[in-house]
Amino acid sequence: QVQLVETGGGLVQPGGSLRLSCVASGSIANVYFMGWYRQAPGKERDMVASVTDGGIINYVNSVKGRFTIARDNTANTMYLQMNSLKPEDTAVYYCRGWTKVSGTEFDYWGQGTQVTVSS
Repeated sequence: QVQLVETGGGLVQPGGSLRLSCVASGSIANVYFMGWYRQAPGKERDMVASVTDGGIINYVNSVKGRFTIARDNTANTMYLQMNSLKPEDTAVYYCRGWTKVSGTEFDYWGQGTQVTVSS
């Protein structure tokens, strides 16, 4: 069982930057999919960015060019660098790891970190 812990959230002004980290309690080297999701009040949880163990990266259109996802398997950590933040980026951000081993799926979620973009 892998536990994920997000850090780095906070209050930032529009146009500012934050860097989120997701630290895993175990190795993520064999975790196929890792992603950042966010959930704003009254809305569904949506994927923001993802990266596979092979380095395939995807972003939701609204953050392309502003957010950068990265994973460091040696440090068992995933990052989300968020630049040019907008008020609509305000949400609780969650990290997720998903993989499948011998037919068994493993789906890990962190507890979330609040990001608030406001002047």
